Amino acid sequence: AQSIIKPGIKLVDMCEQIEECNRRLVKENGLNAGIAFPTGCSINHVAAHYSPNVGDNTVLQYGDVMKVDFGTQIGGRIIDCAFTVAFDPQFDPLLEAVKESTNTGLKMAGIDVQLTEVGEAIQEVMESHEITINGTVYPIKCCRNLNGHSIAPYQIHGGKSVPIVANGDTTRMEEGEFYAIETFGSTGRGYVLEDGECSHYMRDFSDRHVPLKSPGAKKLLGHINKTFGTLAFCRRWLERDDGGSYAVNGFGAKQSNYMASMKQLIDAGLVNAYPPLVDVPGSYTAQYEHTFVLRPTCKEILSRGDDY
Repeated sequence: AQSIIKPGIKLVDMCEQIEECNRRLVKENGLNAGIAFPTGCSINHVAAHYSPNVGDNTVLQYGDVMKVDFGTQIGGRIIDCAFTVAFDPQFDPLLEAVKESTNTGLKMAGIDVQLTEVGEAIQEVMESHEITINGTVYPIKCCRNLNGHSIAPYQIHGGKSVPIVANGDTTRMEEGEFYAIETFGSTGRGYVLEDGECSHYMRDFSDRHVPLKSPGAKKLLGHINKTFGTLAFCRRWLERDDGGSYAVNGFGAKQSNYMASMKQLIDAGLVNAYPPLVDVPGSYTAQYEHTFVLRPTCKEILSRGDDY
């Protein structure tokens, strides 16, 4: 992924190249193996949950700070990871602060460790840093309402949240659990809100049955269930000729004129929408993330490579 990320690349082209490589390497096979969630490429003050929809021709600029968040799954076991790209060296201190904070969280995590202890350690490291941008000094803050999370089969957020600030949560990590430690640093207020056009969606993990009157909503829900299950998906995938998975649908499964049906599914609580999460305009955010499993005698980081 890092080899193709250069100023001037269209974000939709970048995401599609990363996703095609992902499909090829894991031998995409519907719900048995494939992409775990849409490739995130949130820029600058946008911290998370941005991926270009069809028709979005945003181009990566030299002065951008971009979070690349991507994942794979085999048999429902999800690997979730992220790194940040910046070309202007004045942003290096921000990236270094967040990378160090994520590594601190990874070191702190372990069997019987309280979640707030992980957050406290991350916060102490993150907030010890500052950055100078165009001659102005900014403290680097934790995005305090963003968290790491436990991961369950086919469930990206498995029920436990790993804070990146001290929050008093005395819940303990347990043997056998999978976690993603992700930290976000910001030059802004350190608090994100939902804003912008939504690209990310996910089937609600509950088994509740809600009767649907609209044939279009029933059809879309059936497509989501067989193609993505409870894994996250995006509008760009629905509008592929294979509807998101060639292994499941073959060609000719492209979804069209589906947004009214999607709204009905969201209103019924069957699908959740995840709009972009943003700090104040003009600020910059960075993210690093790794997935690990707590084995009886060790902590195995599953997403670590030579690059980050």
